Amino acid sequence: MRILVVDDEPDIRESLDTLLTMEGFLVDLAQNGAEGLELWSQRSYDLILLDLMMPDRSGMEVLREIRERDSDTPVALITAYGSVEVAVRALKSGANDYFSKPWDNEKLLLEIRQMISARRLESENRHLKRALKQRYAFPNIVGKSERMVRVLDLVAQVAPSRSTVLITGETGTGKELIAKAIHANSPRAEHMFVPVNSGSLPPELLESTLFGHVKGAFTSAVTSRKGYFEVANRGTIFFDEIGTIGAETQAKLLRVIQEREFMPLGSTDVIKVDVRILAATNADLKKMVEERRFREDLYYRLNVINIPLPPLRERKEDIPLLVEHFFTKYCRENEKFLDADKKSVLRFHPEAMQILLDHQWPGNVRELENVVERAVVLANDAVVPVDVLPEPLLQASGVRTHRGGPLGPDASLYEIVADFERRVIAERLEACNWSQTEAADALHIPLSTLNQKIKRLNIEVKRRAEARSD
Repeated sequence: MRILVVDDEPDIRESLDTLLTMEGFLVDLAQNGAEGLELWSQRSYDLILLDLMMPDRSGMEVLREIRERDSDTPVALITAYGSVEVAVRALKSGANDYFSKPWDNEKLLLEIRQMISARRLESENRHLKRALKQRYAFPNIVGKSERMVRVLDLVAQVAPSRSTVLITGETGTGKELIAKAIHANSPRAEHMFVPVNSGSLPPELLESTLFGHVKGAFTSAVTSRKGYFEVANRGTIFFDEIGTIGAETQAKLLRVIQEREFMPLGSTDVIKVDVRILAATNADLKKMVEERRFREDLYYRLNVINIPLPPLRERKEDIPLLVEHFFTKYCRENEKFLDADKKSVLRFHPEAMQILLDHQWPGNVRELENVVERAVVLANDAVVPVDVLPEPLLQASGVRTHRGGPLGPDASLYEIVADFERRVIAERLEACNWSQTEAADALHIPLSTLNQKIKRLNIEVKRRAEARSD
C-alpha cells in the first residue's frame, strides 16, 4: 500500500516516513502542495496525508483540486493546534479524516488502515455490482420459448418500479436468477441485493437476522447488530421460500412493507428504511391463505405483481440453448474443450440430446445444469455419448443399461454399440493379461479414457484377473 505525505516541515515528513515505512507502507514525500499534486498526478495512492497549512498553497486548495478529479482516494489532513474548526470545514469539503499535531502513532496507524480498508471495500463493491449487473443482464438469461419471452418482457417492465414482486415456480426453475435480474436492471442496482433463505433459519434467528438486535436483547446478544433490512437500505431484499416464515415474522414483515420502518429486537427506536421487497415460493400461497397458514393481508401485499416461471418440461425448446450455455460455463471452469473465443466445442450425440429432450426434468433447470456439468467432467471427445448421462436419467427415459449376457431382439442402438465396445475392450484386456496400461496403448486411447470406459461398461477387470491368476 502506497501513501503520499505532503508537508512543508522536514521533521514531520521524516517522522511519518519512518513510522509508515516500518509498518510496511511504501511512502512518497512532497515538501509543498505543488510537488504533492505533481506526484499524485503521476501515480495512484491508497492514501494521502496532507498538511493543512503550507507556504505555496493551503491544504484546502490542494484537497479541492484532488477532489475535482478523484473522489475515491482517502485524504487525511494534518492540522496544528487551534485549527480544528478549519479541519472540520475540510471534512465537509471532501477530506476523510484529520489528525492534530502531535498525534498518537498507534491511533494514527489504526485510522490509516481503516481508511484504506474502507476505500478498498467500496471499490470491490463497485466492481461486484458492475459484475452483477452484467451477469444478470437479460442476454444472460437463457430462453427463447414463448413463455420465457413473456417472463423477460414482464421483468423488463417491473424492474424500474419499486413495486413488490412475487416470483412463483417449482424448485430449480431459476426464481433467484429472475430476482437478481430485476434488481440489476433497476435504479437500485448500485445498492445491496440481500437474499434471505427463509426456510433455513429458525423463527427466533430469522427475526434477529432481518431486523437486527441491540446488545442484551437476548442471552447471546453480546453486541448490537444490524439486520438485513438495514443493510439493504436503498437496495433490494429477496425472500426465498417466503411461505416458510412464521406468523409473528409475517406480522412484522407486513409492517415493514406498509410503514417502511421497524424496530430492532430489544430496542424501542424506530428505523426507517427504503427497501424493495422481492419474494419467491414453490408453494401455493393462495391455498395457504385459505388454510390460515399465511396471512391474507401479507399475501396481497407481496402479490402486487406475480411472475410465474414455467417448469423446464413446458419449455423444452430452450434445452439446446441451456445445454450450450452450461457447456461453456463449465468448460471455462475446467479449462477444457474451449475454442479461441473461450466457447465450448462440446456437443451431445444426437441420441443423447434426444434423451434430454424427452426427459421430464423434475428438478428443472438445476437438474439439467448438473447433467451438463457431469458431462463436461467425464467427456473425452467433443461429442458426448449417451453413456456419459447419469444412469437414473437413462432409466427414467426408458434406456436400459446392459449388464452383460446376450442382447434381446428389441435391443436399442445404444445397447448394441455399448455391447460391442464392451466385448472389444474385454478381449484386448485379456490379450494383454489384464494390464490396463498395455490395453490402452493397444487401443490407441489414453489410460484415463480406458479406465472410464471400464467403469461405465461394467467390465469386471479385478474379478477376471484374479480368476486368471488362480
